[in-house]
Amino acid sequence: MTDGEDRREVRALARPLRRAGDLDPLLERIGDARIVAVGEASHGTHEYYAWRAALTRRLIEERGFTVVAVEGDWPDCFRVNRSVRLRPGADEDPRDALDAIARWPTWMWGNDDVVDFCRWLRRHNADRSEEDRAGFYGLDVYSLWDSMHELIAWLEANEPEHVGQARRALACFEPYGEDGAEYAFAHRLSPTSCEDAAVEVLRSLCADRGRREARAEDAEARFSAEQNAAVVVDAERYHRAMVQGSAASWNVRDVHMVDVLDRLLEHTGGKVVVWEHNTHIGDARATDMAPGGMVTVGQLLRERHGRGDVVLVGFGGHRGSVIAGAEWGAQMTRMSVPPARAGSLEALLHDAVGEDSLFVFPRTEQPGWLDRRLDHRAIGVVYRPERERWGNYVPTVLGERYDAFLHLEQTSPLQPLHLERADEHVPLASEAV
Repeated sequence: MTDGEDRREVRALARPLRRAGDLDPLLERIGDARIVAVGEASHGTHEYYAWRAALTRRLIEERGFTVVAVEGDWPDCFRVNRSVRLRPGADEDPRDALDAIARWPTWMWGNDDVVDFCRWLRRHNADRSEEDRAGFYGLDVYSLWDSMHELIAWLEANEPEHVGQARRALACFEPYGEDGAEYAFAHRLSPTSCEDAAVEVLRSLCADRGRREARAEDAEARFSAEQNAAVVVDAERYHRAMVQGSAASWNVRDVHMVDVLDRLLEHTGGKVVVWEHNTHIGDARATDMAPGGMVTVGQLLRERHGRGDVVLVGFGGHRGSVIAGAEWGAQMTRMSVPPARAGSLEALLHDAVGEDSLFVFPRTEQPGWLDRRLDHRAIGVVYRPERERWGNYVPTVLGERYDAFLHLEQTSPLQPLHLERADEHVPLASEAV
């Protein structure tokens, strides 16, 4: 196929993207699906967050979605959840809950766009019964020690008979000073681990769940305690997997996130919008990740729930600027994002359309450019613009990786709530997205 034919097919599928009403074709494609996973091509771009929030508002208002689940830590996001659901004693302004996030990179959720959305969500919930209010939840696996402390506090107040087991688990981790790297290194040198202690906490908490839940004054608080226990189990597994390589730890993380999503679906009985990086919500089988032994949230959702009940929405941008760190744990900075390199997906969309556009992919008989492998830019919390010539791109069959795609010509950085603080926790990670 010639470049001219490619461009004609791209223009035929493109729809202008200027206002929330332009998302109508995507709402039609979503239909009755219970899970909509919406990506981002970076963790530091205003337009990705703003369009994702606009889509989510419409899904909540028009399609009855009641769960927003994000690539964030459970304890941090549960504080936000309590605020947006107007729980007694919670922050009256969700900004306060978001500003309190202390794990690097704080700008992922502590930024003006997320504040605007969460304030809207609180106003939306204010006129609704407790059962009908939409919530905000975290899916990630990094909060081992925060989750353990939250769990012990809940057990002390509600199930003191299990506090001893939780404290023994915490004591197992304490020699490592709440440092994941120290724990991973120690496990590499010795076969001993805290796995048994962590699993015992989860087993004890979930024992006789139905009977205990029926007695609980706050079922959601108990559900949160169970999620914190699950984080402890999987975070311990994640840190041990670090010594096996990036694919092993990546898979622990993405499987954990889908397990949390499944529990949220069961707990709420509602519909879920997922906010994560493209690298997670896209289907790994349409990239070079699958040959490397990696699975993704998008792939697992399709496998567990079927393609008819799951819609994956990707993002991309041609040029602009972004908030990111020059290395893992570094202070955030504003960086320029150069025009997409020749031959990439973003360059094709720029050359063919040259304006912000929505693409909703046909379910069958896709045009050739959607079925061909193209380089697709991915910027994580770490970004090095000097690598644009040979890195920063994921080979992608777009029509298989997503069900729809939003292309943006010019992008700008998020506005963080604060600069990174010296005492903020930097998680151990094998990847930077």
